[in-house]
Amino acid sequence: MNRIRHFSHDSEELTIVWEDASQSQLQAIWLRDHCQMPASRNPDNGQRLLNITDIPQDPCIDRVSLEDGRLVIEFRPDGHRSEFDPDWLYENCYSLNQQHDDRSEINKILWSGDSFQQGLPRYAYDVFCAQRGSRRAALQAVSDYGFVLLDAVPCEDGQVLKVIEQFGYVRETNYGPFFEVRTKVEPNNLAYTNLGLGCHLDNPYRDPVPGLQLLHCLESSTAGGESILQDGFMAARILRDEDPQHFAMLSQHWINFRFRDDAADLRSRVPFIETNDLGAVIKVRFNNRSIDTINLPPAVIRPFYAAYRHYAEILEREELQTVFKLQPGELMLFDNTRILHARKAYSAAGSRHLQGAYSDLDGLYSSLRTLETAS
Repeated sequence: MNRIRHFSHDSEELTIVWEDASQSQLQAIWLRDHCQMPASRNPDNGQRLLNITDIPQDPCIDRVSLEDGRLVIEFRPDGHRSEFDPDWLYENCYSLNQQHDDRSEINKILWSGDSFQQGLPRYAYDVFCAQRGSRRAALQAVSDYGFVLLDAVPCEDGQVLKVIEQFGYVRETNYGPFFEVRTKVEPNNLAYTNLGLGCHLDNPYRDPVPGLQLLHCLESSTAGGESILQDGFMAARILRDEDPQHFAMLSQHWINFRFRDDAADLRSRVPFIETNDLGAVIKVRFNNRSIDTINLPPAVIRPFYAAYRHYAEILEREELQTVFKLQPGELMLFDNTRILHARKAYSAAGSRHLQGAYSDLDGLYSSLRTLETAS
C-alpha cells in the first residue's frame, strides 16, 4: 500500500506525490476514461461501459479531494464524479509502470547450451497435475526459458491432449488434434522420416502460428534421434549484436512460407524476426523446409541473403544448443514462437514414436496468471 503524501492539479493534469517520493502526473482525459465508477465500468468484470465518444472530448479537472481514503475527482463540463482507490492509481499509473509485456525478450531469461548446469527445467507429471504450485512453476519455466520437460507422462495414445487440458486448449490443425512422429512411407513432411532435422520452428506458414508445441515420447529404442533445443531470442540478440544491419534486414523485410499437400495449401507472409513497438523481439520464425519463393525488391536480394546466411550460421552454433534424448514417458512443452527444435538422424533398427500436438500461448499465460493470483 502506498499512501498519497500530497497532490495538486490544474484543469488538465493531476500531480500526486506518493509516500515513497515517487510522482504521478495523470492527465484529465486519462482519468476520465479510466473512471472506476459503476456508471463507467461493470462492477463484476471491470469492462468499460462507455465508448470514448461517450465522454467529453476535452474534459477538465474541476475539483480534487480525499474522502474516506479515496481520491475524488470532479470533471467539467459534464459534472462527472470519479472515485479512485490510491492503490489502483499507483499500480496503474503510466508514468510509474511499464506496459504489460509477457511475450517479448525483455522479460525472458535468454539461454545458451551451458546455461543448464544444474539440469533442464523438469517436473514430474503427476505432481504437475496434482499440485498448483508445481503447475505454476512448470508454466513459469515455459514463460522464462521457453520450454519445460515433464516426466512419467503415461504412454497412452492421445495422452498429449490430456496434458494440454491442464493449462489450455488444443489447437487443431490439418494434421488433426494430434499427430504421429515416426517413419512413414511417402511422407508429406520430412518430420515423418528418420532423417535428421535442422533447427526450426513449426508451422510458419500459418497465421497465426500455433504458440505452443508438445512432443510426447511413447517409444525410443533406436540409435540416435536426440532432440535439440535452441533459444531463438538469444540467436536474434547475437545477430543484432554482431550486425545490426542484418538484424534490421530480417525484421523489416517479410517473406512467404508455404505448406502444400493433397489436403491443404497454407501460406503466410511474415518476417524471420518480429519486433514490437520498442524494437524488442516478440517472435522468431525459421524453417528452411517451408520457405516459399523469396520475392523481394531487386536491391534487397543480396543483402537479405547475407543476413539470412548469418542468422542460419548462428543457429548452427553447437554452443547455443542443448541436446538430450527423450525417453518413453517424457514430454517436452515449448514456445513455438521462440524455441527452435531439431532432431538428429536415427537408425532404421528399433522404433521411435512420438505424438505431438499444438496449443496457444494465451491459454498458458492465462493459466499462469490465474495460478499466481490464487497463490
